[in-house]
Parts: sequence; structure tokens; C-alpha cells
Amino acid sequence: MQVNESDMNNEPTLLLDNQVCFSLYSLTNAMVRAYRPLLDELSLTYPQYLVMMVLWQESGISVKTLGDKLHLDSGTLTPLLKRLEIKGLVLRGRSEQDERVRVLHLTQKGQGLQQQAKKIPERMQCKIAAQGTDLQKLKQLCDDTLRLMNPS
Repeated sequence: MQVNESDMNNEPTLLLDNQVCFSLYSLTNAMVRAYRPLLDELSLTYPQYLVMMVLWQESGISVKTLGDKLHLDSGTLTPLLKRLEIKGLVLRGRSEQDERVRVLHLTQKGQGLQQQAKKIPERMQCKIAAQGTDLQKLKQLCDDTLRLMNPS
């Protein structure tokens, strides 16, 4: 059976412009590009910035807990953490309760970076030029969708 090209062009479920996933993918790429010059000032990549934000809240957490918070597996986290350790921002050690558990602590340099990073969210909000309530709604919608796709 021969497929008519005009029939293929009329299939709305396969139109790129109708794909929510493509919109999210494009937005994610644009957001990471917008963060890049701000994070370059801190010598951090976006994934490293995410790790640092978690550690600024909870220094001393396990690699597993960090991975759960960031939705990343240890294969992704391990090289990322090694680079942060080489930069002198993080120390990887063993838990005193269970030597099998790797824990992460901020160094003094890593703690000091937090002060510089405090400006980033405000600078990003200026770049996005959206109202705070719109951003909160977008974040909530993303969080809700993630929960639906990855039920615990």
C-alpha cells in the first residue's frame, strides 16, 4: 500500500509543532544557554550548579540522596562530582555509619561560591521577563507532570 504524502502531512499527532515534549526540550535548551554566561562567572556548568544548590542546602548528604533529588543516576553523578572535587568545591568521603555510603561535603571554597551564586536567580528572572506568578505556575505544572510520569 502506497502512502500518500498529503496524508502524512495531515497527521496532527506527528507534527513537531504539536509536541509538548519538543516545547519542553526547546525551553530546556534555551534556559541552559541563558544560564551559561552567568555560570561561566562561577566556572560551573549547569549540572554542577544544580549539585551545588543541593549541597548549599544540605552539606553532608549521600550521593544516593543527591541523585534522588536531581533525578540522576550514579553513572551521571560520579564524573560530575569528581570534577567538582578537582575544582576544590566538594569533598567526597565515606559515611561514619556505613562505609559503603559516599557522602558529600562542601569545602570552604564551595561554601564561598554560594555568595556569588545568590545573584543568579534574580538575573535569570530579568532575562526571562515573566511575572513571578507565571513562573510559579510553570514550575508547578512541570513538577506535577514529572510526578505523574515518575510515581514514587
